[in-house]
Amino acid sequence: MPLNAAELLVTLGEPGTGPLRVRLAAVLRDAIRSGQLEPGTTLPSTRILAQDLGSSRGVVVDAYAQLAAEGFVHSRPGAATTVGYVQAAALPARWHGDRPVTRPGPELDLRPGAPDLSAFPRRAWAAASRDVVRDLPDADLGYSEPWGPWEVRRQLASYLARTRGAMTAPDGIVVVSGVTQGLTLLCRMLLRDGEDRIAVEDPSNAIQRHLLLRLGLRIVDVPVDESGLQVEVLAATRIRAVLCTPAHQYPSGVVLSPARREQLLRWASEAGGLIIEDDYDAEFRYDRAPVGCLQGMDAQHVALLGSVSKTLAPALRIGWVVTPPLLLPALRAIKRDDDFGSNAIDQHVLARLLDSGAYDRHLRGLRRSYRQRRDAFIDALARRLPDWQVMGSAGGLHLTVSLPPGMPESRLVAAAWGLGLSVLGVAQMSGSTVAEPGIVISYARATPSMSEDAVDRLVKASKVLDQVTPDMVAAVASATDPWHDVG
Repeated sequence: MPLNAAELLVTLGEPGTGPLRVRLAAVLRDAIRSGQLEPGTTLPSTRILAQDLGSSRGVVVDAYAQLAAEGFVHSRPGAATTVGYVQAAALPARWHGDRPVTRPGPELDLRPGAPDLSAFPRRAWAAASRDVVRDLPDADLGYSEPWGPWEVRRQLASYLARTRGAMTAPDGIVVVSGVTQGLTLLCRMLLRDGEDRIAVEDPSNAIQRHLLLRLGLRIVDVPVDESGLQVEVLAATRIRAVLCTPAHQYPSGVVLSPARREQLLRWASEAGGLIIEDDYDAEFRYDRAPVGCLQGMDAQHVALLGSVSKTLAPALRIGWVVTPPLLLPALRAIKRDDDFGSNAIDQHVLARLLDSGAYDRHLRGLRRSYRQRRDAFIDALARRLPDWQVMGSAGGLHLTVSLPPGMPESRLVAAAWGLGLSVLGVAQMSGSTVAEPGIVISYARATPSMSEDAVDRLVKASKVLDQVTPDMVAAVASATDPWHDVG
């Protein structure tokens, strides 16, 4: 298609910024990318196009020169300027616009996973950030060790030993960008060593199940009962790695019993196995002190995963792996090759909060707030839905609610969505084990009035289950799938 100077004039006349030569180059570049100007098309001479546009010839010369340097046009002295080979392709419509396009969701989203982000300690974080920027030596602004600056690992080792009973030193910690990266790195090590299967609690974190499958691991489900992971089932699988949440099983909320803890550690020792311990929201226990981590009982066979995603904010992307000594060199190498290190300045800010006691004070306030919200939600459920059994309420940030016999879980979740409430069904977190019908609800972001509102919507949803169609169930299942938009 020949170049249309009139269209160029209209486009260049629209509000924009920058010199005319830059805007002209941009308009021509877009026309070539979109296929409006096809490869081989001869462009007007610089003199003619300048006359048509009412500009100086130098503007067009500069624009053509810029496009030639980028390969969009071919230009030689004494010859016409032609469009070069560019594969025309339109960007997806959802990529355009000032803000990303997101799917509309319910007004009351109580799916588990996120903390109360309004509780982020902005003042304490800002003050610690100022101190770090002021005091951090120039050398620490360079490339730090990919597994985290030593001072950060020193503070984490002290904190984990004091609060989680971990047995480690600064050199035994690898700082990662969250539990997901830590799990990914450990699984790559397993695959490298020829281990293509991993045991996983059933039910368990749906995002982690997706991740393991995408990494190429085969999942072997191990059921969970009131005492936690069924270790005898694990032992029968002859697998050498297991992912579990001993302190607060996700989503059931049960704590691995002392007998099962001993049994699991004995399995790891005898089988030469690896226990990947996800310390999921273990900081939040409301009836007594949190149960210590398994890693503190066997540092040789347990890799402890943790992060600040539930205690501060997921956006910080700060987590850690306390790894068995034999695995440390390989884990460091994989971390180095993966990203050459995470944001070190924010790590130093966290270290400052740990050292000053501000992090502990923040956690004490969170525990009070979350306990009040938990109590309000349980009270509302007991008054309005007395036949629904609450499980896993001693700690964490969510409740697992067992439904009355015969109540279809998927239809209840879909009906609640239609009434503006989003919760997760236990089936969405389950593998091969047939789980009892139930829903998982987070109270972390629910004020007492929101709890009453949510329970009211659950009551209404339970009364319209016969109106829920299979198409509605499928649509809600897709909308609540955390990996739905991941390519």
